[in-house]
Amino acid sequence: MSLGNLPIEKFIFKNNSIFNDLTNDEQNILQSHMVTLKYKKGQIVFQEGAFATGVYILKKGKIKKFKTGVDGKEQIFYICKEGEILGYHALLSEECYSDSAVTMENCIVSIIPKEYFIKVLNSSSALSNHLLKNLSHEFGVLINTISVLAQKSVGERLALMLLILKDKYRENGVEEVNIILSRDDLANLIGTAKETLVRLLRDFKNEQLIKTEGQAIMLLDIKTLAKIANFK
Repeated sequence: MSLGNLPIEKFIFKNNSIFNDLTNDEQNILQSHMVTLKYKKGQIVFQEGAFATGVYILKKGKIKKFKTGVDGKEQIFYICKEGEILGYHALLSEECYSDSAVTMENCIVSIIPKEYFIKVLNSSSALSNHLLKNLSHEFGVLINTISVLAQKSVGERLALMLLILKDKYRENGVEEVNIILSRDDLANLIGTAKETLVRLLRDFKNEQLIKTEGQAIMLLDIKTLAKIANFK
């Protein structure tokens, strides 16, 4: 059973197309002022409460987006993969960042400074329309994520997240995918204690649903995982 038969898109942002249909002049403005930086694993891209300074395009790697609770614990609500765009919500609302973004591996990120993004936005109906559609879709993704955390058991949440992560970590359509994620991050993604996560992973492994090598997780039985996740 391939992931193509599962409605993964309900949990995936689609903002990698927001710069489609720009004029050549608009493209040139963004490209000429874009800065590309290398980030090491664990580096902060932007931080909750900081003033928004630009829009970030993830060229390579993975970035986690999370809120920090009163106890200092991270609640990860999304993992960005190559091609996705971060940080534009705060620019549009003229507010500080409402979440934090930190690299999960070595990353390459291109940054469009705020003034040039806003300049193009003010002149481009295409960019405005793409942003409106994507904001609506991302709202739906967050509602689906909240619903999962509130209504599904920990085992169901883990099975569902593993299926979503398989899509995130897939490269060039290769079916054999290594999900490389710390147990702390995976526990924070599904909203449970690390000890509970480790026990569930061991159960899944004993049932031959997954195999593990260090931090890497490989899915062996997508059909059964989808059934456990109650994927609809």
